[in-house]
Amino acid sequence: MILGLDVSTSITGICILDNNKNLILSDYIILKKGKDIFEKGEMIKEYLTKIKKEYDIKEIVIEKSLQTFRSGFSSAKTLSLLASFNGLTSWFCYDIFELKPEYVSATSARKMAGIKVPKGKKGKEVVYDWVVHQNKMIEEELTRTGRPKPYMYDQCDAIIVALSAGDNDVL
Repeated sequence: MILGLDVSTSITGICILDNNKNLILSDYIILKKGKDIFEKGEMIKEYLTKIKKEYDIKEIVIEKSLQTFRSGFSSAKTLSLLASFNGLTSWFCYDIFELKPEYVSATSARKMAGIKVPKGKKGKEVVYDWVVHQNKMIEEELTRTGRPKPYMYDQCDAIIVALSAGDNDVL
């Protein structure tokens, strides 16, 4: 089985696919209640330990953390925190499953799935549409205002990351 993770310090998306890349589990962990990277890390560690008991994971793919600045996006502090948390999550994966994770950028994962993001559109929204509406891989969950619940984007990203398994770099 393949474990795909979209790692973030607020919500981490989780996906498990079988060896034929059929969806087994799509889930998320809300980490906002964790006071710091260590409490959030413990939440991830507990969830991964639970997965280890329930699923025979043979491959792990994690979305690469952002590496460069983009105008209007993350600051150096945020990029550093995300890279640290991604490293911590990677270590938990290695320690718990005894597997070295593969890493894929969001852009590469989308490309491998055949998803094209039109100019002016947001990648997360295009991925959401592909997973939820076009391929009906997971059920849509909306807020009372009719927008997708925030964790839906993380779940969809984790699915795309998992689908890219086998074609990525191992650090």
